[in-house]
Amino acid sequence: MTVLYAFLWFAGISLLLGAMLAIASIVFEVKVDPKIPEITEALPGANCGGCGFSGCAACAEAIVKGEAKVSACPVGGQAVADQIAAIMGVDAGSVTRMRAQVMCSGTRDNAKQKYIYEGPHDCAAAMRLGGGPKECPNGCIGFGTCEMLCPQDAIHVENGVAVVRAEKCIGCGICVESCPKHIIKLIPFDAPVHVGCSSLDKGAVTRTYCEVGCIGCKMCTKVCETGAITVNGAIASIDYEKCTHCGKCVEKCPRKIIVFEEGKAKIEEPKPEAPVKEPEDKAAAEKPVAEPKAEIAEPVKPAQEPATAPTAEAVSAETKVEEPKAEESKVEETPVEEAAASEPKDAPAQNPADDSEKAEGKSDETK
Repeated sequence: MTVLYAFLWFAGISLLLGAMLAIASIVFEVKVDPKIPEITEALPGANCGGCGFSGCAACAEAIVKGEAKVSACPVGGQAVADQIAAIMGVDAGSVTRMRAQVMCSGTRDNAKQKYIYEGPHDCAAAMRLGGGPKECPNGCIGFGTCEMLCPQDAIHVENGVAVVRAEKCIGCGICVESCPKHIIKLIPFDAPVHVGCSSLDKGAVTRTYCEVGCIGCKMCTKVCETGAITVNGAIASIDYEKCTHCGKCVEKCPRKIIVFEEGKAKIEEPKPEAPVKEPEDKAAAEKPVAEPKAEIAEPVKPAQEPATAPTAEAVSAETKVEEPKAEESKVEETPVEEAAASEPKDAPAQNPADDSEKAEGKSDETK
């Protein structure tokens, strides 16, 4: 009986505590907006932090509370923004997809080194030693901190400078935050042109440590018709809302620091001219070929004219030689007929017979 009482006692306490917890969960329930899980499901789930929040769930909560825009996710782009806007019942507007771009061209061949670094391959660690091994105070250190942190493997260090592979970049901005020199920026994904330099020194100083650094000559601003490129201090910058990708600044830049990405507008511009020239060249090349064809066809025509006989499919060389002979015989016969026609009075038709009879009489006398 003692065991039975103990069991009933503990069962009663368990039921009582369970009821208390159930009541507490109802009383102290935290109400969650049903839109938050819907938005969280609509987000790509990268949890990259590019939106400025700790993850996609935190971003969804901020959107519902009005602390972030429906287009806060840089990875999702227009499609995700439209889905979130439909859930929130608002207009998403236009969303520009962004990508990272390293604003430096100071490779090992172009930028001078001030010392040989033998520490850990981390840009933040190298920067503590005099700003890094390069003489340029604003150049890429090139030890790949951004490369290690990129969740999409979209950025790699090549020849001492980080290079972004645009097709893999999702525009999360992790590399932008990790760069100690702050020379990685987010630009429109389809933008073909950028200024590959972040130097803030004057042109005379920039020339001493970099062969391709921007010198602030403002020649690009003079040729830009839309005012999209300006020089602030000693560095040129582009306003992508005004830029028409005409490429005039690229051609005018003496340092060749304003560059186009491959496969973008710079390469597409000369293409319309090439197809126009090609047919002209082909037509010019065909003209001299067509003329000799006409000259060769002329002598062939006489050979084809006499070949009117039904049995002659291909005229041989022998028949060609005999045909002129037949023409010569015709020429000889015509004067004979003319002579015969011109002497009808002097020589009658019976004279040849009389001559033959006289010749026979003379032969009989001789005998």
